[in-house]
Amino acid sequence: MEQQLRVAAYAVCVQDGRMLLARWVARDGARRWTLPGGGMDHGEDPVATVVREVAEETGCTAEVTALLGVDSMTTRRPGRFGPGVDFQSLRIVYEARITDGEPRPEPDGSTDLAAWHPLGSVAALERVALVDIGLELWRTRPALGRVEGGIHGTG
Repeated sequence: MEQQLRVAAYAVCVQDGRMLLARWVARDGARRWTLPGGGMDHGEDPVATVVREVAEETGCTAEVTALLGVDSMTTRRPGRFGPGVDFQSLRIVYEARITDGEPRPEPDGSTDLAAWHPLGSVAALERVALVDIGLELWRTRPALGRVEGGIHGTG
């Protein structure tokens, strides 16, 4: 089975009791809220990655204020004509504050909407597990920079 690793950086942006999220559109058309962020380009610094991705997905300018932690997720993706892929996503999660801009849809990207959500309403949203992981890291700031017990799943 082929093995693939993807390294990505994401931002937890909480301001005035609200959280900035981007709505991800899956290949099957399902839409779920996620943290703004995405894959690192080869040779790119992770902080630069998260600032670039926040701008691309939300239209907002972000300033990284802290490293919250690192999450690792593994999944098996079936192949159309073969054994598929053993996929690992290494996700670097930062705290960031928005310094400029208003949320807007990403032009020609993997997200179709960006919006601020009251913290109390996030749990009711259709969302990927990474949102819960990011919130837990933001709230607890664990010494090892990881969510104990491993909240894992799609996204």
